[in-house]
Amino acid sequence: MKNLNYAAAHETLRISAKRFERSPYTDKYTRDDMVFGVYCRRFYPLSTGEDPIEQYWKLRRQVVLFDVPEKPLDIKGPDAVALLERVFSRRIGSLEIWRARYVLACTPQGGILMDGVLIRLAEDHFWYVQADGEFESWLHAHSQGLDVTIFDPKSRVLQIQGPKSLEVLQAATGKPVPEGFRYFHAGKFDLGGQELLVTRTGWTGELGIEIYSDGENTDHHALWDHLMAAGEPSGMAFSSAESMGIRRLEAGILDNGTDIDPSMTPYEAGIGAFVDLDKPDFIGRDALAKADQNCLLWGLTCGEAIPFAGLKVLDGNAEVGRMTAGAWTPYLDTGIGFVRFQQKGDWQGRKLTLRTREGSQHACEIVSLPFYDAEKKIPRGGSI
Repeated sequence: MKNLNYAAAHETLRISAKRFERSPYTDKYTRDDMVFGVYCRRFYPLSTGEDPIEQYWKLRRQVVLFDVPEKPLDIKGPDAVALLERVFSRRIGSLEIWRARYVLACTPQGGILMDGVLIRLAEDHFWYVQADGEFESWLHAHSQGLDVTIFDPKSRVLQIQGPKSLEVLQAATGKPVPEGFRYFHAGKFDLGGQELLVTRTGWTGELGIEIYSDGENTDHHALWDHLMAAGEPSGMAFSSAESMGIRRLEAGILDNGTDIDPSMTPYEAGIGAFVDLDKPDFIGRDALAKADQNCLLWGLTCGEAIPFAGLKVLDGNAEVGRMTAGAWTPYLDTGIGFVRFQQKGDWQGRKLTLRTREGSQHACEIVSLPFYDAEKKIPRGGSI
């Protein structure tokens, strides 16, 4: 099955960079045939004209570098914990220094406003690596009466993902990776003479790291060259969101604004485990305490077609859901994607019908997420 790329799946337009951020690494990889997207008001490479399947297998078997548009926010001060306890649905005070935690922010109605990774750098200092959307103003709006500062550190993020990613980190630092640097841990590492924040996280479901620049204090071109040289013995290559997109679907990783949004609760999205109703108070708690906890977002497999976003899922002749994202997975050799159902129901295991854009219909099956590696053995350094 041919995997159609992002350029083919979505309308492509020419757009000015006037009001958007251009990555400081762009000059290192831009070609005329590349397609860029916008995320967090930042340009990022959607497609490089590469073979996404070939790059997918390099991600699965070797190591790949991605220039990603995630946006860290800096939250610091005596009341930093109080603010974060107020806006996030998980407990924050228990997060240890140099550890990271996936956290959600909800609307007063219980809808998902933002998701991302929170990193604790000190007792009163955090970075929140937000997904797409506006969130800095939300933090400011809810900081009234608190002694806390919130700002954009202008950090740009590189992901090095794949089974050889820690080999690259070791080569880049010239030192063995510390044993304590495990999944969702963080630390400062000397990368070619530049001390930068690195986390054992990523958006691929693979073993990997994320490297955060220090805004204008970082020599981005020197960092890129150093990392590429360190990764050369391991076969590291640069890739775009195409190979990452396939892998994040396999891993059941949701995209804010695409798969989840304020119209659905964490329970409806299947991520209710990240809501702690034992917390005394946080935005959206009262609504979530009363919310139906049935899941509306499920996985879908289809052996005959790629379930692109927007395609209808039918039960007989009746539309019961729509795809939020999809791709062809080489590992499972089938079409996969996320389907959002209109109503709660016993969907798991159901045999339904996927209707393509051309109107043809194909058998599909509803499954739980992720599609494999539910215990996250791969990003922890294991195998399945």
